[in-house]
Amino acid sequence: MDLQRILYITKCVINVVGIIITNLYCIPTYLLWMWVILLPFRIINHPGYWYLEGVMFRWLLTVVAGWGWRSKYQMVEMGDDVSKLTQERCLFLVNHQSTADVPLLMLAFQEKDRVLESIMWIMDRLFRYTNFGAVSVTHGDYFITQGKHVRDYQMKRLRDHLLKAYLGRNRKWIVLFPEGGFLSKRLETSIKYATKNNFPILEHVTLPRIGAMELILNTLGPHANLKDTIDEDVSLLRGTEEECEPLKWVVDATVAYPDRNRPLDLLAICTSYRPPCSVYLHYRCYPINEVPLDSTESLRDWTYKRWSEKEELLKEYYATGKFPHIPASQRKSETLDSHSHRSHNVRMDIRQIIFIHTIFLSSTLFHCYLLYKVWNYAQY
Repeated sequence: MDLQRILYITKCVINVVGIIITNLYCIPTYLLWMWVILLPFRIINHPGYWYLEGVMFRWLLTVVAGWGWRSKYQMVEMGDDVSKLTQERCLFLVNHQSTADVPLLMLAFQEKDRVLESIMWIMDRLFRYTNFGAVSVTHGDYFITQGKHVRDYQMKRLRDHLLKAYLGRNRKWIVLFPEGGFLSKRLETSIKYATKNNFPILEHVTLPRIGAMELILNTLGPHANLKDTIDEDVSLLRGTEEECEPLKWVVDATVAYPDRNRPLDLLAICTSYRPPCSVYLHYRCYPINEVPLDSTESLRDWTYKRWSEKEELLKEYYATGKFPHIPASQRKSETLDSHSHRSHNVRMDIRQIIFIHTIFLSSTLFHCYLLYKVWNYAQY
């Protein structure tokens, strides 16, 4: 084994050990604050509790975002500027390619004001059993179980969760992966389904599932009459008009990795075993009143059209090596805004990373000291 190979393996091992240590001094101290020290404030749903929880949650997600940044996986944002929507209620629809999608979205979102404090992730239930699952449960993310046999039950649970956790904790952005699984696992099934039902045949994305998206839009959309929907079981943090505002935007977000057949994964994020590269994240923002909600079929057709546009973007990117600002079919449109042609390299502030790690380390030492004192007291 040559020296270069030894150094490469050593780097990967050091990165993994660093992440394990980071998890040990970040996640337990967050849980101790949220579920032990500040628990009385959680029980009474105090606004101060959810403010502190949001700050610590944002710090944790920034730590995770730092793993991809450290590995020199550069996020390049294109299309509409979502930084203008940080105070608006938005539903993000994202294509799902690999386990790297979520940490790289965290990397993209961490520089957008304090949006990570008020974000809600809707993920597969298996994520609940990861090291970060307890944090997501505390914050109020939703874990969905797929399958026709539990669909009605899951939709009811999701609606209740949106009212109690999304509205009740004054969240802003919802991130949903409508495809219901990774591209590599669902592509063959998607093509068969599209061929059988005369839907668009897509090869770079898979046909999205509409159920969760439709429920979210019908529950939180402008026609939902949220003030009347909220009953005695749903308590708002402050009881203000702002907390009853509906969704304002649907954001179509397209993730593109440089290698179509081998996208980055969580292992690459953690170990840096893949070479540095650029990952593209393309946004198209649609006002909620432009999204058809009169029937499932019209919403399905609208969503399939968005996914066909994703297909255009990705197909051209992999054919030319250059990610387009807009789909080829829309380039002659006179209605496109100038900001559709923007390109932005996501950055992280090393001072912020050092500050966050210092806070978590100090908090962990403080909790260790408290536990030591409690243990000594219990011995007498």
